[in-house]
Amino acid sequence: MNDQQAGIVRPEHGHRPGGQTMPAEPDASGARPPDGRTDRIPRTERILRTGRIPRAGRLRGRPLVASLVGLAVAISGCAATSSATSPGAASPAAAGRTATLPAAEQSATPSAEQSAPQTPAGQVPALPTPDAAIPTDPSQLARSLTTTTAQLRRAVDEWVRAGDPGKGQPPEPVVLLALHQQRIYRYLVRNPKVASRTYARLPKALAGPAKDNVTAGRNLRSLVRPISGAAKFRVQPPEPADVLLGHFRRAERRFGVEWEVLAAVMFVETKFGRVRSPSHTGAKGPMQFMPGTWAAYGMGGDIQDTRDALLAAANYLHASGAPRDYRRALYAYNHSQAYVDAVLLHARQIKQDIRNYYAYYSWQVFVVTTRGDRRLTGP
Repeated sequence: MNDQQAGIVRPEHGHRPGGQTMPAEPDASGARPPDGRTDRIPRTERILRTGRIPRAGRLRGRPLVASLVGLAVAISGCAATSSATSPGAASPAAAGRTATLPAAEQSATPSAEQSAPQTPAGQVPALPTPDAAIPTDPSQLARSLTTTTAQLRRAVDEWVRAGDPGKGQPPEPVVLLALHQQRIYRYLVRNPKVASRTYARLPKALAGPAKDNVTAGRNLRSLVRPISGAAKFRVQPPEPADVLLGHFRRAERRFGVEWEVLAAVMFVETKFGRVRSPSHTGAKGPMQFMPGTWAAYGMGGDIQDTRDALLAAANYLHASGAPRDYRRALYAYNHSQAYVDAVLLHARQIKQDIRNYYAYYSWQVFVVTTRGDRRLTGP
């Protein structure tokens, strides 16, 4: 797409990238914030009320606090989304292939007696397996989340230092640790009472962000409509992390929409382009645009092309009020306050430390079904 093509097009009534999000059936777990409110989290409240996301420093020398509660298969257009814990996993779909969910498939959920293995003092914890048991005791959960977060931080640092995030996919340590942290947060989203007791046992540097992450996860969970029958999803590996980062920053330079917000939207919509199926309302591409909206804001590009889609998303958000009013702009993108709040919280985590972006990038695609969660990508 030529960057010198059409300028910003003002939004027309009814043109939203993914359409209005339909009310979803409640999660079977009845997951809600521990007291039904969020006013116990002052920093979160400031973000949700004002839509302003402060840009923090890089937190050098502190544990990586990854905002790893991305739950959607595709939020826009009322697509099925996921946010429950899913210790069990489906066989991952091959690149560019179609993953099928059998109608009678049951999830593998650990019993209440299962917990993470203990690590002897002074011994470096081994990498978790893809289906390692998630602790259910708050103290063990806090230890597991703290240890996993510290290991993930070191693994991301090593990937950026010695690897090449601009080529290929994340190394195995990042993939396994990110998946394990994702599964821990999914468990906390579905178990608010356990989550409340876990927060009190976390280090101070991790407790606040963990609350933010779980709050975002519950917001997305409220948009879930579990799949009850057989379904097919087209999934593929995302473009390399630093290639996407270049696209985000290019869109920010052109339209003034912060790259962290664009990254958070893409994370929620399609897990950075892993999901390639259209929504059941017809939203398409890595940023889930409805065809009518794309015609107005796509600037002649390809709806399936990542670079084109990100420029169109920035165009649309700018025309809808960003960066002056991100809440208004994101609400235009998806007509759900829960969606807006979740995106703002995820964007804030990425702003706090760019390593959180690399951790988000390494999260996998899950689908919520009436028989439990299924993982479609990853190891």
